[in-house]
Amino acid sequence: MSASGDALAFDLIVVGGGSGGLAAAFRAAEYGRRVALLEPGDLGGTCVNVGCVPKKAMWLAADLGLRIGHAARLGYDLPRGGRPAFDWPCFLTDRQRYIHGIHASYRRRLDRDGVLLLPTRGRLAGEGAVETADGALLRAPHIVLATGSRPIVPQIPGASLGVVSDDFFHWTQAPARVAVIGGGYVAVELAGVLQALGSQVDLVVRDGRLLRQAEPELVAQLQDNYIQQGVVLRLGVASQALHRQADGRIAIETDGDERLADYDQVLFATGRRPNTDDLGLERVGIVPDPQGHLPVDAFQDTPAPGVHAVGDICGCGPALTPVAIAAARRLCDRLFGGRPDARLDAENVPSAIFSHPPLAMVGLTEAQARERHGDDVHVYTSRFRPMIEALADTSQCSLFKLICVGEARRVVGLHLLGDAADEILQGFAVALKMGATLDDFHDTVAIHPTSAEEVVLMR
Repeated sequence: MSASGDALAFDLIVVGGGSGGLAAAFRAAEYGRRVALLEPGDLGGTCVNVGCVPKKAMWLAADLGLRIGHAARLGYDLPRGGRPAFDWPCFLTDRQRYIHGIHASYRRRLDRDGVLLLPTRGRLAGEGAVETADGALLRAPHIVLATGSRPIVPQIPGASLGVVSDDFFHWTQAPARVAVIGGGYVAVELAGVLQALGSQVDLVVRDGRLLRQAEPELVAQLQDNYIQQGVVLRLGVASQALHRQADGRIAIETDGDERLADYDQVLFATGRRPNTDDLGLERVGIVPDPQGHLPVDAFQDTPAPGVHAVGDICGCGPALTPVAIAAARRLCDRLFGGRPDARLDAENVPSAIFSHPPLAMVGLTEAQARERHGDDVHVYTSRFRPMIEALADTSQCSLFKLICVGEARRVVGLHLLGDAADEILQGFAVALKMGATLDDFHDTVAIHPTSAEEVVLMR
């Protein structure tokens, strides 16, 4: 860094130390650029601290609990009741140790690469300038905004009685009875985790189904699985207000005649809003959309010269951690790496929802395929019980769906609900990205006995 008048000068200033911001800082530093990173909170943003990482840790604990139940059915001599108690505080120690290790690895790499980390908020202060919360002025020809998003609390009476997903990660035990309001991936994931770890969960969903963007057949099967696990699905029910009962528990007023009552916790999972407040956007002429997203083009450029944005604050592409990382890296490849055409390809991005079992998807849904290709769409499905479920004699089912187009049966969509679907999908996503056909899948010898083999056997 160098001084320019009263300002410190850099090649790149990154506002926000989540996954996207860190990826931008690291990639620019790899090209030998001088980088400043402004982040007032814990490094890693939502994903590392109150999102992907602790969520997956809790999912793993919940999955182990379910498998212990299978073990009891398969002959293991377990305590009366079929499973031992889960020591939630003990597990939190291990979870947070893991997260602290990630923080430490980020700091080591920032130090190694010479990135200046400033533990403060930043806001735009005119063209090529960022002002810190304590009044310091930084200048750079390129500024990356990567401030992420936060959970939305609905504007209903009594909303302060509820909590959001961030709060869930501070819990030290499973509440006896929980209402999760929402039908998206956060609601589905946390409902499954809580039910498996000992809560009685009601999923209160305004729509008539869960996961609006997922394949309807897979969602129907997942809903069946959740009901079998004990989750109560209250579909088509809009929450209008929360009230504190005389006994201290919480009741939900709905748009129908039913009053939902006796909850120890109510958790809102009703969407997220980008953190674009108080960024000084007006100083450089950037106007967010009504939802707060920043306008960016295919190269992550905002309308303001030299100001770029990645991650959840943009309204384009899936709001996924790997998408933010990929966008940030390609942006810096273009700005500093001599690759003028580098940009994120947001087509065929694989994703997974950590429900029980997981739901993973890549490419087009059947409805999207028919909208693009008309009647030249070919759909193949396989519904089956994974071996562990069949051995334990449960009724939990997997459902795989393959979508192809054209005479060559090019694969344009793959949707998996089932054990290890999240792990299975990654390799098939590469095949789909490379233009694989149904014949390519059929020409691949199956690994038997696995769930994955169903993908190459569907006809």
